[in-house]
Amino acid sequence: MSADPAPRGARGAALRFELLGPVRAWRGGTELDLGFPQQRALLALLLAYEGRPVPAGELLGLLWPGHPPASAPNVVRRYLGALRRLLEPDLPPRAPGRRLLRHPGGHLLEVTPDEVDLLRFRELTRQGIRAAVTGRAETAALRFTDALGEWRGPVAMGIAAAAREHVRFTAVGRELLETARLAADAALLCGRTAQILPALRRATALDPLDEPLHARLILSLAACGLQAEALTAYEDVRRRLAAELGITPGTELAAAHTRVLRQDVGRLTSGPRVDVGQETPVVRVSRPGAAVDSRGESSGPGAAADSPGEGGAPGAAPAVPDGTPSTGHARLPPDIHGFTGRKAELEWLTAARDAVAGTAGTPAAVWIGGMAGVGKTALAVHWAHRAAGRFPDGHLYAALRGSDPARPAAEPEEALRAMLTALGVPATRMPAGAAALTGLYRTLLAGRRVLVVLDDAAGTEQLRPLLPAAPGCLALVTSRHALPGLIASGARPLRLEPPPADDARVMLARLIGADRASAEPGAADEILLRSGRLPLALAVVAERAAAHREIPLADTAAYLRETEGTLDAFTGGATADVRVAFLGSYRLLSPEAARLFRLLPRHGGPGLTPASAAALAGLPVRGARRLLGELAESHLITEHTPGHYTLHRLLGAFAAERARHT
Repeated sequence: MSADPAPRGARGAALRFELLGPVRAWRGGTELDLGFPQQRALLALLLAYEGRPVPAGELLGLLWPGHPPASAPNVVRRYLGALRRLLEPDLPPRAPGRRLLRHPGGHLLEVTPDEVDLLRFRELTRQGIRAAVTGRAETAALRFTDALGEWRGPVAMGIAAAAREHVRFTAVGRELLETARLAADAALLCGRTAQILPALRRATALDPLDEPLHARLILSLAACGLQAEALTAYEDVRRRLAAELGITPGTELAAAHTRVLRQDVGRLTSGPRVDVGQETPVVRVSRPGAAVDSRGESSGPGAAADSPGEGGAPGAAPAVPDGTPSTGHARLPPDIHGFTGRKAELEWLTAARDAVAGTAGTPAAVWIGGMAGVGKTALAVHWAHRAAGRFPDGHLYAALRGSDPARPAAEPEEALRAMLTALGVPATRMPAGAAALTGLYRTLLAGRRVLVVLDDAAGTEQLRPLLPAAPGCLALVTSRHALPGLIASGARPLRLEPPPADDARVMLARLIGADRASAEPGAADEILLRSGRLPLALAVVAERAAAHREIPLADTAAYLRETEGTLDAFTGGATADVRVAFLGSYRLLSPEAARLFRLLPRHGGPGLTPASAAALAGLPVRGARRLLGELAESHLITEHTPGHYTLHRLLGAFAAERARHT
């Protein structure tokens, strides 16, 4: 999205767009007629892409979820032309304009954050998250409430029902529900539940089977003195769960009901649940003493509460007799539902844990490396859940943003403060400077068995202060970077490759449904081939296949065949985007290594060597060897034997795209 001021429409009047409810647009104070529902749907999808190009195939799939007619591309062009004239009525004929642009990756609507309700909503949510993780619950509640104020109804109203089922719109709906949960947590913590009740009621109406959301509504109603309505709300959702799903309320919903019955609904005793990896590098933490079930979820009073408060506010962990805060239980990110494969890697991690269990004097660490999208975080989180029982004193998770294309990597001091907060240290006792923070962090871990998951590390210097040195603790590090300094310090390396064909086939079947995969085995195998068996790419393809179950897998495979050599088929997912993932690695390269990477698709031989790379790039062999090493350390190429490299087929497509873009 452009950081420059938005171009103005006719007569200098500003444009304004709404997606969080009916799809609408204004120029100044005049609402624009967006035309047919199909044209309105195209505008909605362009808005949902946040100023990024929408592939042509996505536009066709939005309007014709089945098989587009032969005239479909011309129809889309006419609608886009009409939108371009609507947004810039003074535009001369055939002029490209400054709003609706044609890019190699598709069509792009140029907007600024203040023009679109979705972008304002996301920025206010980010502000709320930043306030929540620093213990400012009242500020967080206000920001989350302001964010939800942008929400006026079901996402993308006014377009066809089938189009509203597009993954982009359903993903925005899930964002709204998550912000409603965060808002409820923050409001319960600071006693401002009345202001969030309207949004909570709308959210539960939008998803009447979301148990965590209903638990928060019930607690919020009771906190406002509406105990009878809270009990009625519980009975309503209990009956609905039984009638529609045949299940009884889960732990969190049942705990909320119990608290209402006991009239134990005051302010929460710790902060709102914030998903790791959004704005802070830290974990979610349960209250000390809360029961933790087999999934790592807390139960009992205060189960919905997570991070400690600021200063001496409620939420700080109680001190043990010597004055050192107790750790309590920390919650890892949720386990990967239906995790498949990686049996050998899981066994290797368990063996490595046993081998370092008694290590003293050096940080006990395991490094999981590999290319973007290969499943490093999924493996780490899944194994951490399996091994959680061996670390009874706590489990910490830090998202270090080492390859995030949108934000800088987390500073060690930032991560230390967040983890110390998770360990129960109030802000008033937080020392100044990275060295003092590291000392306190390691003092708290001394004599304890804690698992620390450090996800997406940028480098050894970032990691060193975060590594626990105490025997019995283990750091599980994931990174796209080789981290030779960490390996040299004694960390055990595990390099991930795309899963073998059998595991990838099982993974795809789990994602799209075993019956569907077995009905078209040839198409499923072609999808595996053209995705290079990369788990992230399979997830994107499966997401689209799940959203359009009426389309045969053979058509999906044909689309991958037609777009071979590009990443168009593997981008734009609601939860995953291969191009964005690869960009996170590419942006960290030196200019010389990035140039060589862009040239690699021109290499037509069976294997890449320093000599062939030197000839390709017009470099001395010694210089080419150094650049190949940089690419291999970033996992953009693989050195399968010394001096011989290969390029994953999707990374080859990405390199070709970057070459065209440059």
